[in-house]
Amino acid sequence: MIKISRVGVVHGAFVCFAVALVGRAAWVQLGQADRWRDRARGQQVASAEVPAVRGAILDASGQVLVQSRAVVRLAVAPNELRKPQELAQILRRERVPESFVQRVLDPKRKWVELPGQYLSTDVADAMAMRGVHPTESIERVAPPTDGLRRLLGTLDARGNAVGGVEAALDSLLRGRPGSRALLRDGRGRRMESPEEQGSAPVNGHSVVLTLNQGLQDIAERALAQAVSQMDASGGDIVILDPHTGEIRALASRRAGAATTGATALTEPYEPGSTVKPFIAAALLERGRVRLQDSVPTYNGEWRNNGRTIRDVHKARAMSFAEVIQQSSNIGIVQFNERLSAREQYEALRDAGFGTTTGLPYPSESPGRLYPVTQWSGTSRASLAMGYELSVTPVQLAAAYAAFANGGVLIEPQLVREIRDPDGRAVWKAERRVVRRMMSEQTARGMRDLLRDVVAGGTATGADLNTFEVAGKSGTARRTSADGRGYAAGAYTASFVGLFPADDPQYVILVKIDNPTAGAYYGGRVAAPVSKVVLEAAIAARDAALNRTQLAEAPKRRTPDSGRRADSLRAVAAADAEAERAAPAYVVELGKEAEPAEAVVTTRAVPDVRGLPTRRAVRELHRAGFRVQLVQGGGVQPAPGTLLRSGSVVRLGNER
Repeated sequence: MIKISRVGVVHGAFVCFAVALVGRAAWVQLGQADRWRDRARGQQVASAEVPAVRGAILDASGQVLVQSRAVVRLAVAPNELRKPQELAQILRRERVPESFVQRVLDPKRKWVELPGQYLSTDVADAMAMRGVHPTESIERVAPPTDGLRRLLGTLDARGNAVGGVEAALDSLLRGRPGSRALLRDGRGRRMESPEEQGSAPVNGHSVVLTLNQGLQDIAERALAQAVSQMDASGGDIVILDPHTGEIRALASRRAGAATTGATALTEPYEPGSTVKPFIAAALLERGRVRLQDSVPTYNGEWRNNGRTIRDVHKARAMSFAEVIQQSSNIGIVQFNERLSAREQYEALRDAGFGTTTGLPYPSESPGRLYPVTQWSGTSRASLAMGYELSVTPVQLAAAYAAFANGGVLIEPQLVREIRDPDGRAVWKAERRVVRRMMSEQTARGMRDLLRDVVAGGTATGADLNTFEVAGKSGTARRTSADGRGYAAGAYTASFVGLFPADDPQYVILVKIDNPTAGAYYGGRVAAPVSKVVLEAAIAARDAALNRTQLAEAPKRRTPDSGRRADSLRAVAAADAEAERAAPAYVVELGKEAEPAEAVVTTRAVPDVRGLPTRRAVRELHRAGFRVQLVQGGGVQPAPGTLLRSGSVVRLGNER
């Protein structure tokens, strides 16, 4: 019998353990080599994202509106620093708070993350120091003005696009990030891997807009001043090229509100009298009216289809041309009856109302235009006056462009060009005609009518001393906050102009929301803002105007064009008082309709000699005449002279 000693047992156990250990090691080294190699790689090698540079947004001339730049965040391991005082000096130069500088100088601290971001060129010396750990990122430089921020949008803290062009074209602008491999040492510090290969980032495309920065700045400053002075809740200004559809300026402002987007694209409103020219154009295009055709206007008050319609400018009768010039609600409703309901709907639909323009902008509103099947008994009259439909400022400006370009509706453009990261153009916008709205002859005739509105109608506040302007003002009641009916005393004042009138280079739309400091009529509130913008654009060098063409379009003298500035102010003051004396309610519900006869009336000029100017103006307005204040005394034609209603009476202002 073999006797096993304790030593032998222990020895055998060690041998077995050694064999097992060697076998296990061999298995790990040979059988599981890939597994453990991958695990070690995961602990030692890390992948860091290399951000792509987001594409720039430029104006039409190539000026940068928004761009991205490389920045770094800094973290410091104080116990690793060799030159702490030198680092502290750099940090103080970069205005790092002193409390953080002192933390960096404390060798007992293991890690300090510094606040803010820095340009790598400014902190290059610090980044090269032992113990300083930079993290690279890309910073988006915000647009310089509030109006541009509304239009272009912003990025959130994570770099995601929020609103505007940034969001609409995000897939083009953002590019594709790359990666790089980093090695960790035993203390967790990172360094570039000499062996591992990363991938290079692909920078984003740049976007060239149609905006002109100089004109944009003019529009924003004019709008800000108008909203402030008129104590309004907000407003919008749109300027576009009627021949190409390119938007040159788009300013939106809301008093006391944070940046919420370009309301000229997202917030529709009832346009009021600025829609009347489209009804007029439809009538002219179909041969249903002549400029001299006249309808009774009942001294500014008429019951139609169970409600009362009122005019601010009272007259017994008006011609078709005077209806547009004086913005007669009563007149346009009667002339509109020469169109069928379907023809009226088509005239508004063909102007682009009720559909989006197709601009690359999130949440663009299509506005509202109900089909004929949803109209009520009063819809035809309401639509003729600019109610029961809503439009955005950009929609309306694009529609007015048809009067300027020979009668075609052109799709508005906001993006002119897309460029790849190397600066090569990969896409260019082309002029896109949506449809023909009217003939060239009708468009030319409408420009003449709209020129008269500015020269001697409801929009004289837009008149320039240098060039003729054509346009139409509008005043519309604003719906209440709950959407039920209209809010008392709340109005939208607007003006849409063509400049210059003969061969327009601009369509300019000005809308002021709920002005409360004084007047609220479009001709008194919005039209003067248009004048301010146009005068500044003419004076500016970089306002996208063809000055050679402009020089060939001198202002033709009209009976009203020779008035002095003080006379213009006097007319504005007198007319404003007369307007305030008129009922503010544009459309009232009633019960009965009154039959009307289409007659041309004449009336004797009343004797207003010896009356104060404002009272004399009111009396002449009530008699159905328009008033022009002139230097000197007296009334011409003389009191008692028979004139057609709507004729001009010259009143001396020395009284």
